[in-house]
Amino acid sequence: MRTKITTDEAPPPAGPYSQGIRVGNLLFAAGQGPFDAQGNRTGITFEDQVQATLDNLSAVAEAAGSGLEHMVRLGAYLKDMSSFPALNELLERRLTPPYPARTTIPTALEGFDVEMDAVFWIPE
Repeated sequence: MRTKITTDEAPPPAGPYSQGIRVGNLLFAAGQGPFDAQGNRTGITFEDQVQATLDNLSAVAEAAGSGLEHMVRLGAYLKDMSSFPALNELLERRLTPPYPARTTIPTALEGFDVEMDAVFWIPE
């Protein structure tokens, strides 16, 4: 059974998708970027944008009873792959071992530098 997960602590969907979908003990969180809960762009620096993006993923995870510490997979989409070392440093500071499996993909983001989606384990 699929259960829609929503929170007012992260930006609302900008299209026909859910912030998150729970299936069993897994949460599939939609892509999040550096936007506040009203959908306004935030963060000037790459670091600010990564922190805001992780805050949004965390909000969706918490709405489902999980958290960043239970992330099992992370998809990171970067406007510029030269940000890859900075991303690694920021994720190492914010996430805990064992780190989630991750894919990092360059993409043509417009108006911001990073987007992330994730899969979380939901402890019972």
